[in-house]
Amino acid sequence: MNQRAIRPPAEEVYSAELQALATHDTSERPPGWRLSPQAVRGFVCGDPKLNVPRKFYGDDILVERAIVGLAGNRGLLLTGEPGTAKSMLSELLAAAISGCSTNTIQGSAGTTDDQIKYSWNYALLLAKGPSLEALVPAPLYIGMDQGVIVRFEEITRCPPEIQDTLVSVLSEKLLMVPELRTGDRVLLAKPGFNVIATANTRDRGVHEMSSALKRRFNFETVHPIQDFAMEVELVARECRRLLADSAAPAEPEAGAIETLVAVFQDLRTGRTSDAVPVERPSAVMSTAEAVSVAMAAGLDAFYYGKKKLTADFIGRHISTAVLKDNVDDLGKLKQYFDVVVRERGQKLGGPWAALWKARKYLR
Repeated sequence: MNQRAIRPPAEEVYSAELQALATHDTSERPPGWRLSPQAVRGFVCGDPKLNVPRKFYGDDILVERAIVGLAGNRGLLLTGEPGTAKSMLSELLAAAISGCSTNTIQGSAGTTDDQIKYSWNYALLLAKGPSLEALVPAPLYIGMDQGVIVRFEEITRCPPEIQDTLVSVLSEKLLMVPELRTGDRVLLAKPGFNVIATANTRDRGVHEMSSALKRRFNFETVHPIQDFAMEVELVARECRRLLADSAAPAEPEAGAIETLVAVFQDLRTGRTSDAVPVERPSAVMSTAEAVSVAMAAGLDAFYYGKKKLTADFIGRHISTAVLKDNVDDLGKLKQYFDVVVRERGQKLGGPWAALWKARKYLR
């Protein structure tokens, strides 16, 4: 009954790091913040002095701009392709600034106004009428009342009239509750309140944001990781962590993760590292997908192999990342194997040769 959660929130996973940063944090803090902007950056991008490792692998200047905008009480909208760690960055910022990353709205076509602001306990509403006791706060109300960050995931999947719930809140920092008595009708946001939203640029069913709402957000585009070594480090770290959490610690063979990341970067950009053009699949070849493939290959190796994550196990699962949107992508993946993987297998051997032998699993 006391088992650990499958995925604890960031403030729980990194509680020791957050405590260390808070203890040594002597810089000025914006009102309502638990850490200073310098310490928030150290939590997200790493602080070698306190042995705090990097968590977000990307543009550090983007992180600094995001933090500065939040310190100025501007909403933050993180946009980009799926799998570029927008949600993770949102969670890390909320954990560092507010100590709470779970005050979250999940946007969808079915998201309603009361799932964002507040609803009512109808038994109490009938018994006592509209009152604070009968009111059931939703994330936006909680964020304003407690002075904490509200995370709004996939905001552009909500209809425009639902998105625009935020317009007056972000500009006036107040929320009207007209059903209540006069003294309780206006909720004024406490210091520390803000909104961090995310939006995927390639999702179907996306609704355009109104110009009024756009003006109340700072936009930051999170791009895929360009640096090969940085992406390898991230995929390897996350693969080991996820496999350990699953009680299946299959250790990656030397070069296996590098081979996986090279395949993903080639297919993502449509060009190999030695400038050979390849056809890009319609699926998003993101770092998150690379981690998913490595995780699946590791579990496969642990339960059906010799507990060693090798390139041939990666070959057994790589098609699961590619075959998501278009069946024609299988032909593109096979062509990549025939042109690139085979040649590298002949020249370099090792993991590339093992990956080439796994071509028979591409289906």
